[in-house]
Amino acid sequence: MSLSLTEQLDSFVRKHNDRQLLVLPVATFLIAVLIIAFTLATTGAPVKLGMEFKGGTMVSLTTDTPIASLNEKYSTYPLTDVRQTGSRIVMQFGPMSNEEQLSLTKDVTDTYENVEIRQIGPVYGKDLQNQALKAVFFSFLGMSLVVFMIFKTFIPSGAVVLSAFCDILIAVAFMNVAGIELSLGTVAALLMLIGYSVDSDILLTTRVLKRRGEVEENITNAMGTGITMTTTTLAALIVMYIVTTYSYLIIPSFSQINLLSDISIVLIFGLVADIMNTWLTNVSILRWYVQKEGARRRRA
Repeated sequence: MSLSLTEQLDSFVRKHNDRQLLVLPVATFLIAVLIIAFTLATTGAPVKLGMEFKGGTMVSLTTDTPIASLNEKYSTYPLTDVRQTGSRIVMQFGPMSNEEQLSLTKDVTDTYENVEIRQIGPVYGKDLQNQALKAVFFSFLGMSLVVFMIFKTFIPSGAVVLSAFCDILIAVAFMNVAGIELSLGTVAALLMLIGYSVDSDILLTTRVLKRRGEVEENITNAMGTGITMTTTTLAALIVMYIVTTYSYLIIPSFSQINLLSDISIVLIFGLVADIMNTWLTNVSILRWYVQKEGARRRRA
């Protein structure tokens, strides 16, 4: 009979010491840092910026023209992406001059049907970028202060904050690998990831520090609840990703919902990283901390 994820993870944690548990999380963290550093060096930003943050124009229209032909036709403009979303074609352009913008608008409106044009100026995009960075920073700062107020102990509180930070870092690295741009939707996903991460870490830390009994048993009990919570959320996100990304293959009249698709895939990968960071990184730190405190009290 096959073991459940919780049983397999619990068995793995019990069989390995604290240093061994940290090998996979540390290796993943370093790889994520390298990916983000490479992206920063090549693009000037830690993650590829979407149209909302760098400015540009998005054109949505109805046509039977192949994507390759559209790529060729509009190659003289700063065309960055062309994709099919259900029965419509979406073209995304980078910032351009007023003359180019007027020329593009006239061309698509005269040639195609059901044209929708959305434009964001580079100045407004830069302002949104600053606001998004502030939102993530202050959310993370507020979360950290609340965690330290709850546990009033540096190492366990720091482990919770570290786990959340690693979740976000790994999620951003995944966005770079998968080619997902930073948009208002993915910023929202990163903010939600802070909450999801802290939820499981606080559950673990509370069970280990504030309940009587053996540390290993408290970890096992917390793991049963925490893994159930995370896998339930993952199941819902996977369904949302499939529906918002691939439903048009079954019902052609449906369109891809790119906002929800990006939110769901970033959260999926972030929660997978959270399973590792909570039940390997945080467990190893808490186990070491409790043993250290126990030895100190015995000497006193």
